[in-house]
Order: sequence, then structure tokens, then C-alpha cells
Amino acid sequence: MKTENEMNNNGQRTPAAGNGTRKPNFRHKNYRYKAQPKKDGKDGQKQGQDKQTKGNYKPQFRGQGKPALKRPRKTNNGSKLKIIPLGGLEQIGMNITAFEYEDSIIVVDCGLAFPEDDMLGIDLVIPDVSYLKENIGKVKGFVITHGHEDHIGALPYVLKEVNAPIYSTKLTLALISNKLKEHNLTKTTKLKEVKHGQVINLGDFAIEFIKTNHSIQDASALAIYSPAGIVVHTGDFKVDYTPVFGDAIDLQRFAEIGRKGVLALMCDSTNAERTGFTMSERSVGHVFDNLFNEYKTNRIIIATFASNVDRVQQIINTAYRFGRKVAVEGRSMVNVITTAAELGYLRIPDQTLIEIDQVKNYPDEQVVLITTGSQGESMAALSRMAANIHKKIVIKPNDTIIFSSNPIPGNEKAVSKVINELSMKGAKVIFQDVHVSGHACQEEIKLIYSLVKPKYAIPVHGEYRHLTLSLIHI
Repeated sequence: MKTENEMNNNGQRTPAAGNGTRKPNFRHKNYRYKAQPKKDGKDGQKQGQDKQTKGNYKPQFRGQGKPALKRPRKTNNGSKLKIIPLGGLEQIGMNITAFEYEDSIIVVDCGLAFPEDDMLGIDLVIPDVSYLKENIGKVKGFVITHGHEDHIGALPYVLKEVNAPIYSTKLTLALISNKLKEHNLTKTTKLKEVKHGQVINLGDFAIEFIKTNHSIQDASALAIYSPAGIVVHTGDFKVDYTPVFGDAIDLQRFAEIGRKGVLALMCDSTNAERTGFTMSERSVGHVFDNLFNEYKTNRIIIATFASNVDRVQQIINTAYRFGRKVAVEGRSMVNVITTAAELGYLRIPDQTLIEIDQVKNYPDEQVVLITTGSQGESMAALSRMAANIHKKIVIKPNDTIIFSSNPIPGNEKAVSKVINELSMKGAKVIFQDVHVSGHACQEEIKLIYSLVKPKYAIPVHGEYRHLTLSLIHI
């Protein structure tokens, strides 16, 4: 589906001074101060003197701790900034948006979606990138907000037709790199690591990465500077003041950008139906503690999203406190945990992890399994356990199985089927109060709008009802 929203804001100035930017009348960054000849002014006073003399003068820039932001090379000459959603609107998943200004195109995210019930024989749904192929000479790069499948999953397929550099944060790039290895694309694809607060220049665009919180680490919002104005894209986000790993969302930077004047805000609207604030990820850790204490003698199996590294960290922490070994099952889960641990995003105590083959060597009360299949995927590990076709794990009546996730819209039937199959085998299935969302609720959405103060509001990442409700509550 191709829709095109065109915006023109001739009166919009390029980014004003603030953190990471320069005042237009400042001299070039390589400018060296030279004392100027003193001249007599009309009032008889000497001119050319400065408060800082002796040749020690250095120009001072506001926001001098952050990388300097180069203003877009052009001033707006009446050209239009085009925001072209190629996926991710009126649906959950397959997030990809092109931003075009004259001869420059940048692509934000490149995700896939899972097939619906009527898509028989389809494994994955990827976006139609015909527009990018037709304008491939303009495409400057892919800018990725975070490492979830609905934001990076289509990259191996799209890159075969539209090969451009990929810019993102450390963990996100590592997850992308794993995908590229599977498709033999590592040698032909350029990966560029970006840190939060850093700015990259791509054609007529300058893109700043802003720290946010989500259900995966290293998530970013984007401030996209163009000659037509600033567009802020939140990515998937929540406001978590007590994250499990790293810092809280950089609300101060959102406010600073808002004071410059923002043309449009593209805001996550997934939880626009939910009132209040999304609970902190840390709150799930307390629930795990209570459940492990309640089911001390049972083997515990926990299904969650493979990419939710913070959730996995809390499961490991609780298992360690209760003296349980942890086994990991599911290819994507193993890949993510291995990558996150290597990069330092996951801290695993010594002698805590065991291989899935070793589970049978331990009594039930000393084992925890972390597995994929929380969305009822037919070939995921938990689904195979429920269907009695898993080669190494057999569900027993004494097992406690925890779904630490909520069904993605459209997956409810598949999840319900797995729960029923597990229950018929005598297992205790727990699927309530063991998950918090990674998306902002109504009050957090309002907060971002109040800080950014955009001229235009463009809700993204949601079905039609989410998009419309997001506008009602701001």
C-alpha cells in the first residue's frame, strides 16, 4: 500500500540553536581567533576588543558535550517534504516509512509482519518497496529505531533489491548482522553504528538519535532535520523511569527539540486505548519472585519474546536467587541471548545456564526453561512441546507454564490453542499479570506531545482505531 502525505512549510526555519546545533551566525568549527586591528568608533571607544584576550579565546557553543549538528545544506526553496508510509499504518507490524526531499530519500525501519489466517502458504509478509526501487538513486540509507522483527525483519529481503547503508545503535546492528549472515549479505551491506545523541547526515537530511525505553534495549527516537522543518519520530517507546538496563528516556532532549519548532510528530499509538501510564519493566521482576516462591517444587517454563532482553535478565536473576538452572530453547531466543551477553547487555551469573540436553539431569524444582512461542507460532518451541512433537522436552502434569507476553492482535486464536493443549496435559498455565507493555499509554503519549509541540500530528504503529484514538487524547 502506498500513501503519500506531502507537507510544505516555507516559513519553517532550519534547526535553531540548542543542544547539538549551532547558531547560524557562529563561525566555522575550524575558525581560529585572530586579534583584529583596533579601530576608533564613532563614540571614540576602541573596537575589536573582546573580554577574553591574550590569544586564548575559543568560540563557545551551546550543548558543547554533544556532537555538533550540521544544518541541512539547503534552505527550503519551496520544495516539499514527503512522508511516504510503505507499511505500519492501520496494521500491527511491517513498519517502514520513507522520507523524501528533492534528491534525497531516507528509510526509517524495515520490518515484516506475520501472515493472517487467510494467507495460506505464506510464512512472512514483507513491504512493497517498488517506490524505493524506482528511486534507488535517491536512497541514502536505512535508519533503524530498534531491533524488533517488525522493524528489522524485512531487511534481508529488501536489501537484495535496494542496497543502502544501515544506521542504528549497537545491539540493533548486532541483531541485524545475525540476519544478514543467514542470507549471505554481510559483505555487501554497510553497517554504521550510531550512539544516542549522535547526528548523522544523509543527503538533505540530518538525523539525531534520541534515547528512549522499550521492551528491547538500545531503542531510539529520531529527530529528522530537513530544509522544510523538523520531524520527530518516536519509534516504539514508553516512559520508564526505572529501566532494568541503561538510562531512562531522554525527555529533556524532546523538550529542547520542541522549543526549536517541530513540523510534525510521528508518535507510537499502539496503546492509545489504554489509560494512564505503562508500568515499569522492573515490576515484572517482583511477579516472577512471587511465582517462583509459590511453585517451588514445579518445573517452570516461561515463554516470552526472544528480543525482550530485559525480561530474560529478570528471569535469570530470579532463577539464580531461587537456586535454579536456566535452559534456553528456540533458535531466535538462543541467538538474541548469545548476542546480548557478548555485548554486555545481559549479565548471566556463572554456572547458571545449562544446555537443553541437560535438563533431564536436574530435578524439576531446580530448572527453568526460557522458550519462544509466546505468540502461538506453530513451529516455535512451546507450540511443539504442546503438540508433543518436541524432541527434548515433554510436558508433565507438574509443570508450571508462564506466558510472559500479551497476544499481538491477530494471534489470539493461536495462543488460545496452545494454552488449551498445555492445559489438557495437566500443566498449570499462567498468562495474566506477568507482562508489561513496551508501548506508551495515553498519559505518556500526551507527555510527548506536550514536550514536542508539533504543528502536525501523525500517529503511527497501530491499527485504525489506535491511530484515531491517539489524536483524540492529545
